Amino acid sequence: MLVAIHQPNFLPWLGWFDKLASADVFILLDNVQHQHTGSNYTNRAQILVQGEPSWLTVPVERGGEARSRIDRLRVAGAGAWRRKVRATVAQSYARAPFFAETMDIVDAMLSTQTELLCEINVVALDAMVAALGLPRERMVRASNIPVEGSGTERLVALVRTVGGGAYLTGHGAGGYQEDEKFAAAGIAVYRQRYTPMPYRQLRTGVFVPGLSALDALMNCGADARSLITRRMEILASG
Repeated sequence: MLVAIHQPNFLPWLGWFDKLASADVFILLDNVQHQHTGSNYTNRAQILVQGEPSWLTVPVERGGEARSRIDRLRVAGAGAWRRKVRATVAQSYARAPFFAETMDIVDAMLSTQTELLCEINVVALDAMVAALGLPRERMVRASNIPVEGSGTERLVALVRTVGGGAYLTGHGAGGYQEDEKFAAAGIAVYRQRYTPMPYRQLRTGVFVPGLSALDALMNCGADARSLITRRMEILASG
């Protein structure tokens, strides 16, 4: 059984969903510390605004308590951010071929009656998974799995607890992940090798990779599923 683990990002790119499509179990790592860094995507994603990549950001509370766990992180301010996010997406993609159905995803996310960012993200993830034709039942939340430890030890424990014999790691894990600990636990490690596939985008002469999967859904609809790598390609290159 192949297990993947990833934080519940805000409107993530297609590579996030490629990881889900490749795994038998996909664990949402929602009970770790939120990092306010440039590489954090828990509360931001890129979309095209007038043909240029631009950050779509949800303001979040700061301070030690706010950063303690992703599933406890609250959005900051009143509902103005919801109106701003909707207006930005709507204005940027009003002429997209699949605007109406993709805006339903945005509206479902923004109408969620909670100020917990993780819950808002999960609503959006569920809707995007459905739009891409991927199996929602593969997703489980780490906060519902009783394991201890931190770092690689936590990842190993999560994989073992759900019955996994192999772990699919992402592009940027090499700097902190200790593969030898997976080996010691008898868990094989595979590397995700997702490469963005070009598709027609609004107002661009050159394909812009790394955007939120909303961009692909706006432009391609259900055919965005074809932009995700098949599992056998992942395993063949592991």
